[in-house]
Amino acid sequence: MSSQPRTASEGTPAPWWRVPFVWMVIGGPLTVVVAGFATLAIAIAYPDPVIAVQPTGNAADQPAVQARNHAATPKP
Repeated sequence: MSSQPRTASEGTPAPWWRVPFVWMVIGGPLTVVVAGFATLAIAIAYPDPVIAVQPTGNAADQPAVQARNHAATPKP
């Protein structure tokens, strides 16, 4: 018993492009590749702006700044 589908009239194997499962296997990754290129085109066309952070020297920000610095470079 063969695993390839057969045509109804002849009993010969169907060509690969007539097997629906082949198109599912090809179509899934192809869709992902096309979506990736679409995402790349959007990212190139509309880049995110760079936000400049200026230190304010505000005393209310100091605990957050110290915690951030400690998380980045913890002291033993």
